[in-house]
Amino acid sequence: MTMTFDSVNPATGEVVGSHPKQSADTVHEAVGRAEEAAAWWGGLGHAERRRRLLDYKAVLTQHLKELAGLVHQETGKPVGDATLEVVLAITHLDWAARNAHKVLGRRRVSTGMIGLNLAATLEYLPLGVVGVIGPWNYPVFTPMGSIAYALAAGNAVVFKPSELTPGIGVRLAELFRESVPEHEVFQTVTGLGETGAALAADPRVRKVAFTGSTATAKRVMAACAENLTPIVAECGGKDAFIVDADADLAAAADACLWGALSNAGQTCVGVERVYVVDAVYESFMRELSERVTKVRAGEDYGPITMPGQVDVIKRHIDDATKSGRTVAGGPASVRAPYVDPVIVEDVPEDSPAVREETFGPTITVRRTRDAAEALELANASAYGLGGTVFSRNARRATELARRMRSGMTAINSVISFAGVPALPFGGIGDSGFGRIHGADGLREFARPKAISRQRFAMPGMNLTSFTRGPAELERLIRLVTFLHGRRKS
Repeated sequence: MTMTFDSVNPATGEVVGSHPKQSADTVHEAVGRAEEAAAWWGGLGHAERRRRLLDYKAVLTQHLKELAGLVHQETGKPVGDATLEVVLAITHLDWAARNAHKVLGRRRVSTGMIGLNLAATLEYLPLGVVGVIGPWNYPVFTPMGSIAYALAAGNAVVFKPSELTPGIGVRLAELFRESVPEHEVFQTVTGLGETGAALAADPRVRKVAFTGSTATAKRVMAACAENLTPIVAECGGKDAFIVDADADLAAAADACLWGALSNAGQTCVGVERVYVVDAVYESFMRELSERVTKVRAGEDYGPITMPGQVDVIKRHIDDATKSGRTVAGGPASVRAPYVDPVIVEDVPEDSPAVREETFGPTITVRRTRDAAEALELANASAYGLGGTVFSRNARRATELARRMRSGMTAINSVISFAGVPALPFGGIGDSGFGRIHGADGLREFARPKAISRQRFAMPGMNLTSFTRGPAELERLIRLVTFLHGRRKS
């Protein structure tokens, strides 16, 4: 008898659906089907995959309201936010389908003077089966950033959604079969941690895309290490928000609140740490303080989706309010499953509220001498996912963004990089490694294949033969000296 588990609306406690706890054997069978499907899907070629993926995009769009409603039920987030999430996933699927051939298709490359008699080509071939282990906070947008790009690259996908949001994962695979009914190119397996572990440990899975905590990523990596299975890991962050002296303060405060409080702060690239230059600190805080009073938990954003996260949020708030000055909210803001907005000033940089990922609707704010100190504090984190800079000076803002220790930085906007399909998404340090989205995301799920072909024999310079003599080496030395021997002043 198959054991089941329920997905629950965190706002109401209502059971949304019941799903099987799929065993290692069931996962093994799914990977076997995916392996067969991968051979067929990879053999279709870019043009046919493009056609089918664009059809899938149309199917998702036709079911947009249904999908957003399911996300709303399983996560508790407002329908508007759920709709935006699905729309972003659709735009990424469109980009991946349309650009896969240009990014991955075979192309000629220069061989240089030494390889004058050669022709060389480079292409990116499918890996086979890709395993995707998805999160609960953005259960469509985040995993589709791997699924869409892996499919466009010619792979089959086995997706294990979070146990908190399994229904939306099941539905994504069901709708795919409307566009690709011949083989099980995209399958969803449901269950708890054991199901995901079985997927990561299957030797026929050629790559794993994981989104979740740093601690869980290490366990997934350990499972992958048994078979030398590569992994792309996005492990969350502690993103910084810098407000420079010439920033548009009203726009900065508005963006800061959205980045910190939307989805109840349960955003891997959400704003958690704010650094404001001294010259505009008081003015910015007035803007922030006035605006936060109009944001309501349960109306503007939803509940804390994962019950266990409430304890982490409470611990961070308790610590921050003991050492810093409370601007909004406080310990009483935690009223599970909701948490009201919390803003605390002057929290020590070594406190958990500043060093650890909170994943709740909280902000710590610190005054800095200048933008240089703000950047130094922003970079003093084990995480390195996203970040934000507000400044009216485009050159200065760009330089701050370039020097921010993060995979992505938004200027005079918040989280805007996630909505640009051509930009890669991923982090460094404890935020993980590898990239989804963009050309880098397509190549992440493909293997480069290099081919060189001799077009004609090079007279008097057969360098890769035991018949090679001193005269041929001398010609080589003269050629290399001519090409590379001149020093640049």
